[in-house]
Amino acid sequence: MTEGKDLLQILWDGADVLRGKMDANEYKTYLLGLVFYKYLSDDYLATAYDLLNDKVPADLDEAQAAYEEAFHSDEKKELLNELKNSLHYTLDPDMTYVTMLNAAKENRFSREKLQAAFNRIHESDELFNGLFADVDLYSTRLGTGDQKQSDTISDLIKVLANADLIHAEGDVLGNAYEYLIGQFASETGKKAGEFYTPHGPAQLLCRIAMIGQENKKGLLVYDPCMGSGSLMLSCKHYSNEPDYIQYYGQELMPSTYNLARMNMFLHRVHPEHQHLRNGDTLDADWPHDEETEFDVVTMNPPYSAKWSAAEGFKQDERFMDYGGKLAPKSKADYAFLLHGFYHLKQTGTMAIVLPHGVLFRGASEGTIRQKLLENGSIYAVIGLPSNMFYNTSIPTCIVVLKKHRDGRDVLFIDASKLYVKEKKQNIMQEEHIDRVLELYKNRKPVEKEAYLASYDDVVSNDFNLNIPRYVDTMEEEPEIDMKDLTRRIRETDKAIKEENASLLNMLRDLECGTEDAKDAISEFIRILEEA
Repeated sequence: MTEGKDLLQILWDGADVLRGKMDANEYKTYLLGLVFYKYLSDDYLATAYDLLNDKVPADLDEAQAAYEEAFHSDEKKELLNELKNSLHYTLDPDMTYVTMLNAAKENRFSREKLQAAFNRIHESDELFNGLFADVDLYSTRLGTGDQKQSDTISDLIKVLANADLIHAEGDVLGNAYEYLIGQFASETGKKAGEFYTPHGPAQLLCRIAMIGQENKKGLLVYDPCMGSGSLMLSCKHYSNEPDYIQYYGQELMPSTYNLARMNMFLHRVHPEHQHLRNGDTLDADWPHDEETEFDVVTMNPPYSAKWSAAEGFKQDERFMDYGGKLAPKSKADYAFLLHGFYHLKQTGTMAIVLPHGVLFRGASEGTIRQKLLENGSIYAVIGLPSNMFYNTSIPTCIVVLKKHRDGRDVLFIDASKLYVKEKKQNIMQEEHIDRVLELYKNRKPVEKEAYLASYDDVVSNDFNLNIPRYVDTMEEEPEIDMKDLTRRIRETDKAIKEENASLLNMLRDLECGTEDAKDAISEFIRILEEA
């Protein structure tokens, strides 16, 4: 069995094949796409072998040979039906990764064959439709000319062949995939904001949203700006019934949407538990014809994005109960917040990352914020360290929301100093996350860290939620001992005079070889005597 570290190294070695040919934001598409194709192919062969022999194959070559034999026998139709029912897709023997690898080793690899395999998976089930659309096997980014482009894919197939994806457990494989996504995000920098939430904030969001819901069977999790799906998938680590979680997610960018779909499979999420959609979250509400309210809502939307704020949205159920106001066209932050909150169950918890401006900006945002506070919807505000996210260096905050709770108090936590600096980013480690959770659960004032504001406190601050208004982190200047300061000044002055006197004596003893030098020394002595 491939250990996690070995698997990570193999997958990262695959990146080296593409590094230098294209931007990291582009080569993740090829590497992660081929890793997923290998996973589907290897799982397919292993499942076929198990159906034929009721055991796990010793290796993929054995599984390939058994499948080829069955494919050309009377067993073919029954076997393919069972595979389709179980896995939702089928592959011909010449479409497997094993076949592609053997061809690559013998310098007869055909991109047409690999494309045919992609197409077969696409056509097998709506679940896989367009999944490999971004993996352009004929792109000039792979090299100049057909041969170099083909060689790049061939080399990548050979490197990834060492990854044992059959025996890797779900968490090992899924976590390795998450690691790669994180590494690509780190290299890509600002372009990564669309597909990845760093580990620290992601864990904090999910752990907060999961509090009190750990034992719920059939938990409904929703992320309308899901990126690679990492936020939703993090929730399974804090559930005692992870195999029954239903995941609902929407993503605007098609390539990122495909990344999330792959991520679900590699975390062994059953197809019936995946409800993912490629679409504009604000433009048209979703979901609307299945589950529409969720136990857990986690979000890391694009900060201060533009949106239409068209008048028609004032009649949209998501936005219509907030004083007739909409989030401004130039800042969709509250539009995302209200969308997620609309889909939250009465007993659920929502946690969203937003820029600090949502806490104090006025005009329509001020009206919306006031309405949320009057309803007791805002449960907590947590200030995060700056430079946490790849797409911005500005400080951000987590806003926690609940429906129909007793009281309208708001917990404020200042976690801005809970980090360590690593390379270009600030990182929240487990100890930092644990401290925030401790403050969150205790829900009590702690000097310079947390404050539980009553509704009257919030009203007296004109519904401004800027954290420094509630949590005073200013360090008092130490009192100056004037007697001690006077004593030290006198001692310093005395020492200066003694040193000057010593220097004067040395200068007077000097013998000068020229008149110019003698005049210069005399002038220096005069200056010191006058000081």
